[in-house]
Amino acid sequence: MKREEIELLAPAGSYEGFEAALGAGADAVYVGGAAFGARAYAKNFSEEELLRAIDTAHIHGKKLYLTVNTLLKNRELTDQLYDYLLPYYREGLDAVIVQDMGVFAAVRKMFPGLPLHASTQMTVTGPEGMKFLEEQGASRVVTARELSLEEIRRMHRTSPIEIEAFIHGALCYSYSGQCLMSSVLGGRSGNRGKCAQPCRLPYEVLLPDKKDVPRKTKNKGDLCPLSLKDISTIEILPEILEAGVSSLKIEGRMKQPGYTAGVTKVYRKYLDLLFEKGPDSYKVEEKDRHYLLDLFNRGGSCTGYYQMQNGPGMMAFTNEKKTGNVTCSPVQKKEKIRGSLILYPGSAAILDVSCGDVHGTAALGEVQYAQNQPLTRERVGIQMEKLGNTPYEWENLEIQMDDSVFVPMKLLNQLRRQALAALEEEILQKYRRQEPASVSLAPSSAKKSVRKNIPIYVSCEDIETALALYKREGIRGMYLPFSAMKQCLKAGTDRGLEMYLALPHIIRGELPEGYLQQAREWLDQGMTGFLVRNLEAFAILQKAGLAEKCVLDHSMYTWNNEAVAFWEEQKVLKDTIPLELNEGEIRHRNNSHSEMLVYGYLPLMMSAQCVRKNVYRCDHSEGKAELKDRYDKRFTAACFCNPWKMENTGDKTPCYNIIYNSIPYGLLREREQVRKLGPAALRLSFTIEDQNEAVRILDEFVNVYQNEADPPQREYTKGHFKRGAE
Repeated sequence: MKREEIELLAPAGSYEGFEAALGAGADAVYVGGAAFGARAYAKNFSEEELLRAIDTAHIHGKKLYLTVNTLLKNRELTDQLYDYLLPYYREGLDAVIVQDMGVFAAVRKMFPGLPLHASTQMTVTGPEGMKFLEEQGASRVVTARELSLEEIRRMHRTSPIEIEAFIHGALCYSYSGQCLMSSVLGGRSGNRGKCAQPCRLPYEVLLPDKKDVPRKTKNKGDLCPLSLKDISTIEILPEILEAGVSSLKIEGRMKQPGYTAGVTKVYRKYLDLLFEKGPDSYKVEEKDRHYLLDLFNRGGSCTGYYQMQNGPGMMAFTNEKKTGNVTCSPVQKKEKIRGSLILYPGSAAILDVSCGDVHGTAALGEVQYAQNQPLTRERVGIQMEKLGNTPYEWENLEIQMDDSVFVPMKLLNQLRRQALAALEEEILQKYRRQEPASVSLAPSSAKKSVRKNIPIYVSCEDIETALALYKREGIRGMYLPFSAMKQCLKAGTDRGLEMYLALPHIIRGELPEGYLQQAREWLDQGMTGFLVRNLEAFAILQKAGLAEKCVLDHSMYTWNNEAVAFWEEQKVLKDTIPLELNEGEIRHRNNSHSEMLVYGYLPLMMSAQCVRKNVYRCDHSEGKAELKDRYDKRFTAACFCNPWKMENTGDKTPCYNIIYNSIPYGLLREREQVRKLGPAALRLSFTIEDQNEAVRILDEFVNVYQNEADPPQREYTKGHFKRGAE
């Protein structure tokens, strides 16, 4: 890549942080405003500060991106988003970073020409998902942090749009955008920028096999098995660029300006050296490596997932935050300007200021002959040097003046200010935009048709449970992984059931050999469609001409009607009502083509890490571990060593863990409220239950929802159905 195509992207949680990032050499800065940013607890920017930051960035030839990377509720999108973004759009905002496909679609309609960056919260894990976002109008994708260099390389070969990837800072244990842990346990949603970081807390890790001995760690206190080291990739910058990354992103909007300045300064140094001397001569000095660690680290650092799949070497196993005795004082970036000041009696005072090829000129008052003491060139120069807190410094100022002139100092100050203001206006006018024409969005409410007998679907993860469930009365259809579909398709279709093939929760790499071919054969044999849990899966199926057979799971977020409408335009069969909306918010959502989860152990985290491997050992078996918190609650961590559930994938496909809530979610007593919400279908999700328990639970829900029976006593969490997410 050419030097001008590579961007060093720094974080700023405040205006001071923004100035620190520019002063340290950032090419672009990403910030959060007063709303809709994934760091709600950062200081963030007021409207006035953000407008000033946009202009300041452009004066220096840099860019500023705004995070709008949370999920929005209906009224937020329809009543607030346009007015919130409009001033920044007009000022020349360079891009918005977006998670919500409803927001994505709305911004594309409302603000034509405003670049859209797909946030890492979208969990983009492969080339087809990236290509899909390109087709929807994204100019850049922020990759999932779990991807290897080879996976990023494949994405770069598939799509010409920009790739942004994290190079330094904190790592989330979960795939970003796929974590409900803080939300479900404490009501503070990561999807709303309010994560309470429960992954940094201590947990005891238990295995069914008590003979296993925990791995020894350097941590002498309580074990934090979900706490990752921070990432530091200064050593492998050449490899990251070679893979096709064009925007190198530093994490840290919650950190102080000194941290931002220090980290940005080091990466600027080595990025410049890389382009000056080439990758063959690239070498990081030990003092700079230690400097980054001393600025901040959590149990040391690692190079992230770029070169490894997962493992204990990436884990901090502690939440101890360490800093060394180093400081970095932020400096304000200054643009060099040239000036020409003309002072001759009987004429106006004239100042022409230039920055590169751009000029700004001011002419004021009338220069007088001096009656007593004339102004000296030195005195005029001192006065004109006073650029104060402006983003400029003089490279050269030429003063042309008569030997006996007088000009009030106040006029010189005014002249300087007006000339600089004219220069700024000339620089900034190319960035300004006009207010766009108004557009209509999907309405924020929808009529509900109350259905008494709502069809029930079930999903399950294993063959034994599937074989036990398909024979039960009261279900309309089943969502099954490959191995279970292979066993149950004929029996299910013989009973008149709709049968859907459930794709993995996370898709990495190419489809296994024969997977799509077998799926087509099953469609010919009566299989109805697919359950899709991620963008990559949908994009693969859409490319294969199968979009109209897709049901979107709750992990494909549709918080607002604009998102619902977006996916309807993609011709999907159904979506699933999000788990973080409460009853009132669901009531304002269009549920006419939506399935609603009414039972299941909610997935709190989806992680490329493996609890069992990191704390004990890896035996490549799809076993389970338990995390016990300080309140003695136990959370099952299930190993998905073979996500495709096929016999020909071996260990070639990246595995993942799902951490489930300690007690199941269940709306057994909420039958009437659920009916009033008007969902098209209900779903029971079976994951860690045994087959007998699954049958018992299914029968209870069928009796309550279809046979009008009184609900039995069961301990269920209502999740967000009553409280909602902040």
